[in-house]
Amino acid sequence: MAGGVGSRFWPKSRNNFPKQFLDILGIGESLLQLTYKRFLKLCPAENIFIVTNSQYEGIILNQLEGITATQLICEPSRNNTAPCIAYASFKLKGLNPDANIVVAPSDHFILYEEIFITKIEQALAYTEKHEALVTLGITPTRPDTGYGYIKYAPAEEDSVHKVIQFKEKPSLEKAKEFLAEGNYVWNAGIFIWKVGSIISALKEHAEDIHTLFSKGIIVYNTDGERAFIDEHYPTSPNISIDYAIMEQAENVYTIPSDFGWSDLGTWASLYETAPKNEDNNVISARQIDVVNTKNSIIHISKDKLAVIRGLDNYIVVDEGNALLIYPKAEEQAIKEVVKKMSFEMGDKFI
Repeated sequence: MAGGVGSRFWPKSRNNFPKQFLDILGIGESLLQLTYKRFLKLCPAENIFIVTNSQYEGIILNQLEGITATQLICEPSRNNTAPCIAYASFKLKGLNPDANIVVAPSDHFILYEEIFITKIEQALAYTEKHEALVTLGITPTRPDTGYGYIKYAPAEEDSVHKVIQFKEKPSLEKAKEFLAEGNYVWNAGIFIWKVGSIISALKEHAEDIHTLFSKGIIVYNTDGERAFIDEHYPTSPNISIDYAIMEQAENVYTIPSDFGWSDLGTWASLYETAPKNEDNNVISARQIDVVNTKNSIIHISKDKLAVIRGLDNYIVVDEGNALLIYPKAEEQAIKEVVKKMSFEMGDKFI
């Protein structure tokens, strides 16, 4: 899935070039490219499909060698993850009704890729034999309040646990309780299932979505697909796959995993992942003078000189026509600030 706008990474991430296409880690490859290469270890390029917004077709084809336009599943509008997964599932069923598939975000960081691939293969083996909806759950390393949690049953089959309940982002005290109980994982939004299993779940728990995309069965993978989707997709409900399916279905399972995962959803999460200097700063800049500054993340355009003094626990990002200087502890507000600016100033700054 590569259609989001990554507004919490503003001003680096913009509507016309969001974070999944950026070299946000400073290693010469975008998050999308890293994700693509990771899945090439699992399957050939022709079996990889990218669900995205129509406006990003050119960017993706430019970044991913070996991907063709027929492998792009383009949404004409952003209606959350349930419709995009439903569309992709109906399309893939037309290509292979027995497909065993992985659904994964394009903008996550995974440090231990071999462990990740092993866990995916384990999940695929399970869904091949069972009508199950499997999610990889991340073993918590701290009582984090920024992630949803999944409670699972202790009993297991092939290291696969029945899911008891999905939990919304908790308070700090609740998060501590979850860790103490020992049978909770973070919800990473990585799913594995047979295409028939997810379509059956849509029919049972999200009938309106199932009905809408069922109408296109005769046009998927034909010249008529784009016209059908452009007309009908925007009418689909704006709902996540968690709300639509995962929190309702009875056949949901999880595999607790630890492969050095971060969703890189915010500047602070990038700060936690990236290497730091002796002052505990993460700095990406060519010309910079930093004095008495610590615990901060600083991204400055390479053609600019920056002088920074006396900051502690801040985000400083200069990009194009925008500058962000914001307390790291308050970064959850950035998304709302960007939304407000978009309303007041238009999209040229967003």
